[in-house]
Amino acid sequence: MVVDYESSWPDRARRLLAEVKDALGPLAGSDRFVYDHIGSTAVPGLAAKPIVDLQVRMPSLPGLDELADLLASTGFVPARGARPDSPGVHRDTPRRGDPADDELYEKRLFHDPARAAILHIRRVDSPFAVFVVIFRDWLRSNPEQAKRYQETKRRLAGAHAEDGDYDDYTRAKSAFFDETNNEMRAWARAQAS
Repeated sequence: MVVDYESSWPDRARRLLAEVKDALGPLAGSDRFVYDHIGSTAVPGLAAKPIVDLQVRMPSLPGLDELADLLASTGFVPARGARPDSPGVHRDTPRRGDPADDELYEKRLFHDPARAAILHIRRVDSPFAVFVVIFRDWLRSNPEQAKRYQETKRRLAGAHAEDGDYDDYTRAKSAFFDETNNEMRAWARAQAS
C-alpha cells in the first residue's frame, strides 16, 4: 500500500492539474481557483500510497453533476465511499482549533482510477483546504517529522493491509495529525509573520 517516493509524482501532478484547470475553465471565477498537489506524494522523499492527491480551491462549490460533466474528458469521475461513513468523501472533518461551521467542510471528491489520482474540490475558505497545504509544507520543511509520518504510515499500512478499503488506515493517520497539530500550527504562524 505504501511505496518508496517516486520522483515522477510531481510531474504527474502538474500534468493532471493542467488538465483539470482546462476542464474547469468555463466555470465563473475560474481565474481565481487555486490548484495544489497535496498529500504525501507532494513531499519529496516521503513514502506514500502511489495515488497522487490534488486539490482545487474555489470561492463556491458547483453541484456534483456540473463538475462531473466538466471533468468527464479528464478521466476524473465522482468518488463514492466504500462505506456510508467513509472519511472525506462529501465533507472533511474539522481539525482541532478550526471553526465548526459545517458548510466550510463540504467538498466534491473525484478520482481517476486509471491514473491513480484523487481530486478534492473544496471552497477556498475551507479550513481543511488550508490544513492540507500547511501540512504538506510543514513536512517539506521538517525532515524529522516527515520521517516520523512515514514510519507511522508504513506501520498503519501493515496493520490495515488486509482491509477491503483505505477507510480505517485513513482514520488511524488522524492520531499523527492530532499529535503534531500544535507544532504545525506554530510553524505556520511563524511562516506567515
